[in-house]
Amino acid sequence: MLTATLGAVLTFGAPGALAGTLPAAPAAKAPTAAASPASRSAASTSAAWVAGTRAYLVITAPGDSSAVRSAIAANGGTVFSAYDAIGVIVAHSASSGFATTLRSVPGVQQVGATRTSDVPADAYNPALPADPAQASTPAGESVRADVSQIKADQAWAVNPGSPSVKVGILDTGVDDRHQDLAPNFDAADSVSCAYGKPDTRAGAWRDVDTHGSHVAGTVAAAKNGKGVVGVAPGVKIAAVRVAEPGNSFFFAENTICGFVWAGDHGFKVTNNSYYTDPWQFNCPDNIDQAAIIEGVKRAQEYAKSKGSLQIAAAGNENYDLAHKTTDSASPNDSTPVTRTITNACLDIPTELPGVVTVAANGTGVTKASFSNYGQGVIDVAAPGSNVYSTVPGGGYGSKSGTSMATPHVVGVAALIASAEPGITPAQLRARLAAQANDIACPSDNRCTGTTANNSFFGEGQVDALKAVGTTPPPGAYFENLADFAVNDSATVESPITVTGVSGNAPATLKVGVDIKHTYIGDLKVDLVAPDGTVYTLHNRSGGSADNIAQTYTVNASSEVANGTWRLRVNDNAASDTGKIDAWTLTFRRPVSAPRR
Repeated sequence: MLTATLGAVLTFGAPGALAGTLPAAPAAKAPTAAASPASRSAASTSAAWVAGTRAYLVITAPGDSSAVRSAIAANGGTVFSAYDAIGVIVAHSASSGFATTLRSVPGVQQVGATRTSDVPADAYNPALPADPAQASTPAGESVRADVSQIKADQAWAVNPGSPSVKVGILDTGVDDRHQDLAPNFDAADSVSCAYGKPDTRAGAWRDVDTHGSHVAGTVAAAKNGKGVVGVAPGVKIAAVRVAEPGNSFFFAENTICGFVWAGDHGFKVTNNSYYTDPWQFNCPDNIDQAAIIEGVKRAQEYAKSKGSLQIAAAGNENYDLAHKTTDSASPNDSTPVTRTITNACLDIPTELPGVVTVAANGTGVTKASFSNYGQGVIDVAAPGSNVYSTVPGGGYGSKSGTSMATPHVVGVAALIASAEPGITPAQLRARLAAQANDIACPSDNRCTGTTANNSFFGEGQVDALKAVGTTPPPGAYFENLADFAVNDSATVESPITVTGVSGNAPATLKVGVDIKHTYIGDLKVDLVAPDGTVYTLHNRSGGSADNIAQTYTVNASSEVANGTWRLRVNDNAASDTGKIDAWTLTFRRPVSAPRR
């Protein structure tokens, strides 16, 4: 883990778990959070844990697994977690013959060890990650080079992203209290999947490194006048901590848990800036690695069947993924050995069918020197060098790697999903390819293919402005980020002055509302046009639910666009108060069809 210093370049010297982040000289690990009484019982470990305990994937037919579970118990194992919908059981055993014995059990299709090291005792009674003190940042959020490179700053005027789109950050965790992440953070759908079982305790999702928080900021840091702005600052992010503390390893059972969680919790897109440890490449002719491929593949397919698209980093070894020959980095949880491999061996989840694989650009449209490549493997590219984003404790820093390129693509995918709410994962994958800008091969004989699709850049570099569908008209987007208190039985108004928009407002005026208030059934919310006409957005519905974070469409075509618009909030009962946190107006008109 790395210290997070403002403006410093942050790099990783950890083992290959964070395969999407550029390896560099080793950095000191931050101390692990001390266990509190709430996070750990008096006993330091569970009686179920013994030295030599290993984790296994037991693959069965989807459905009732009770017979196989009984066989696990009868043969020296325990069921740690189970995913019957995909036929995957995570079993623990300290018996050296467990896997061999279980493979002969009726109903068992595959059994494979997920690691070459013992399961930590922490798996049975996990400590909560640290909750770091938060630094404050002066006002000001300049547009970064990587953001302007993909035209995200122009896309915000058309569509900054919808809060109904949830993005899963499958990583080392996320600092949910960071000033730039908190406004868009979804705690209800966040979890730790470390060790392969959902841990839903508050804070279990927090960062055990700095990597996940950095990725999260690139996707959706809030447009709040401070720090940085994410590619899709209007969407929601949820943390799924897949990394284990102390080493930031992403074992197969953790990834499986993360993908199943993503499918069950409605994540439209997930960011996967890692590979599944301990094998950089999993080979189907190895009995353990074959089970890892099958288990993670089933989980990814499950998430996709539930409407979730997985986007993953290509890796940073400057390696041709279309012509694999050797692997010298595996297994990274014990002693790596050099082995001969073929293209049948897969980087998981990056090379699974249906996953979008992301390469990194350097400055402009160059290939980042570290980025992996491969004809037919790379789908799209995005900026990945010296990306400045959020780190735990309210800080900011720069990192390089395909880990940093991937959240740019995830942000663009979230913008597409915001503009096209019913889009399927397959359609979203196709749209990502269609909106990318072609990049021709440089004078480098390793780059093969055409300008439209080659081994360095795939379909090209993503373009957020093209992703949202049009060029924004001047003065199209306006916002008021100031807080206005909503007191009991009182009315408050927040103004926005619109200038530079000719004619009337559109019939599809978008009104983005972010109100923090308990018991929203107390509230009536209106848009007041410059001439005083009132358009009701919310009228005391929602009962005891908290907060209004919604974009409304208003037919304001009879109103002159320029002038002062007001968001009026009326509290109609005692006991619950809140504030107008922010609101926006987006003046959008349909794009004319091209002439033939």
